[in-house]
Amino acid sequence: MKINGKTFIVTGGASGLGLETSRHLSSLGANIFIMDMNEENGRKVVEELGSDKTMFSSVDITLEDSVKLSLEHCLKKFKEIHGVINCAGIAAAMRVVKRDGEIHPLDLFTRVVMVNLIGTFNVIRLVADIINKQNKSNDEEEKGVFIMTASIAAFEGQVGQSAYSASKSGVVGMTLPMAREFATLKIRINTIAPGTFETPMIGMLPQTAIKSINDSIPFPSRMGKPKEYAFLCQHLIENTYINGEVIRLDGALRLSKL
Repeated sequence: MKINGKTFIVTGGASGLGLETSRHLSSLGANIFIMDMNEENGRKVVEELGSDKTMFSSVDITLEDSVKLSLEHCLKKFKEIHGVINCAGIAAAMRVVKRDGEIHPLDLFTRVVMVNLIGTFNVIRLVADIINKQNKSNDEEEKGVFIMTASIAAFEGQVGQSAYSASKSGVVGMTLPMAREFATLKIRINTIAPGTFETPMIGMLPQTAIKSINDSIPFPSRMGKPKEYAFLCQHLIENTYINGEVIRLDGALRLSKL
């Protein structure tokens, strides 16, 4: 799929990996519709990229009505939707049973799965319906592209990552079934499983912790740059033959038991 002139929804597009992806696709001529809970950051991104080709909507991706209303606004401005990059997500680090005897709150586990897994599915199902009903030009084979974000924690979760790993494993598990189903709709879907990336959350760590993380990554021995995630999104959109894949983006990092 050619990116120029197409419209892409980026969930979590006001910060981190989503923000850099919004910037990169916009630089390639795409229309960007950002779904995010951070209204202040969202407005700033629209100012940065230009309101003619960028739009922000404050959305809780776990709520059907919230997403539906947002998609109506997107279609009113850009007329069609051609893909989604799902970057919205939350992290939680807590043992099932802590050393002091406290147990993992069920509502915390539920919230992580709701946002990372169910929220991702909610956006995809509603947008897939829209793309399937859109008119297809005669000279274009595919109608849409979806990119989901998992994590290497889906494969090598650490102590305290039960909720996060479960949610990201679910994203991995959805990839192939949806790729097979969407084939008849001429829609592709792939998943990126990032390792450790330079995001605002990581930036809050002490330098000793950052050095320790960098030393654990085989090559290059550094954290991933959000631009590298965005470049992979570009390739997954443009390369029509990549479908149903989960691609690790981690510098060959394999999380060891802590």
